[in-house]
Amino acid sequence: MTRRFRLLVLLVVLVVTGSVVTLWAQRDEPEPVTILGPWTDTQERQFEEVLRGLGVPFDYQGTAAQREVLLSQVQSGDPPDIAIMPGVGELAEYADQDRLRPLNGLYDASEYGAPWSSAGHASGAVYWVPVKADLKSIVWYRHGNEPTPAPAPMESWCMGMGDDGASGWPGSDWIEDLVLQREGPDTYGDWALGRERWTAKPVRTAWEAWGRLLQRNPTTAGEALLADHRGNPDRNGLLFANDRGCTLEHQGSFARAFYGDRHAGLVDSAKLLPGGPYPQRAHEVTGDFAALFSDRPQAKELIGKLASREGQRAWATFPNVFSANRGVPRKAKDTGKQISEGLTGPGVRCLDASDVMAPALRDAFYEATLLTMARAAAGTDLGIRSLLRDLQRVQDAQPPTRAGLERVCSGPP
Repeated sequence: MTRRFRLLVLLVVLVVTGSVVTLWAQRDEPEPVTILGPWTDTQERQFEEVLRGLGVPFDYQGTAAQREVLLSQVQSGDPPDIAIMPGVGELAEYADQDRLRPLNGLYDASEYGAPWSSAGHASGAVYWVPVKADLKSIVWYRHGNEPTPAPAPMESWCMGMGDDGASGWPGSDWIEDLVLQREGPDTYGDWALGRERWTAKPVRTAWEAWGRLLQRNPTTAGEALLADHRGNPDRNGLLFANDRGCTLEHQGSFARAFYGDRHAGLVDSAKLLPGGPYPQRAHEVTGDFAALFSDRPQAKELIGKLASREGQRAWATFPNVFSANRGVPRKAKDTGKQISEGLTGPGVRCLDASDVMAPALRDAFYEATLLTMARAAAGTDLGIRSLLRDLQRVQDAQPPTRAGLERVCSGPP
């Protein structure tokens, strides 16, 4: 059966009143809008609660492997009506293949400031919108262990490189933040968009600074290589579930969801990064972006309502959900207020560089950070220059995208 309307069902009822036969046709209800997204467990239940309030029948599938699931569905010719992806690198490829439908006119785009609103097509068509946002370039700390404004030793950092199908991205966050705070948004944006070479000094020296931090304690580096970035879910995340006394965690605002009922503070990362302190040039941000694979009116209606001020307000009522929509009230207190201000208030914001990159380059980036940490743990040469040459070859092999971003950051340094 297709996802349009089910076939007309003919119902025949024989009424035994003489020889009268009554025949009529009944049209079934339209099929629900299918949505593929990244949220499972608690956030899946919260998201479905929001969807029910939008008044459009839906069928949500949450998975930690949405990239693989979406690719399989697209290749089989049966993609979801709406896909929600962490970042826009993959979505740009689908747009280039003419698989996405424009979102223009479905919601008020003026409610989303840069860099969120810059995610579009050279023709003026917009193919994705952030329906959940998170702040990066921050460091979490346990209360009572507020950091001094100086680079922290390796032993202070809670690190975990593991993730479902995307291990290594926490290392990419370190390098991205170092490029951003050391060199500023212009250089960072050029690198994210492929206009700055991997082998150039800004990227190389940032990577070397991270590598020197890892080399200071090979044992800690080895532990981080094997740890999951979420920590043990039964023990409140890496910051509170460790036996070695680390007190700091360089991770996005989504880490709040891992800490359970434990409370952590946060500070900007620039002063604590290796080789610093640096001035805080900007905040790196990330988002879960919704894209439309279908022309169905119900799908267009749902994605418009979800991206609207009202839909985003409903979603952001949950404690660990933040929105890039400027019409959504900021969280009222504590770290929630800091995160909200970082996402929609004054200051420069830059999209996560690896999220913008083509999937093949992004995956190679993740692998290279794992190799760097493994070599640090083994006490061998890090081979950073060789790794960067390999990454440049991967970048050179990528075709240009018609749906590429023109800007990654929201404004000048």
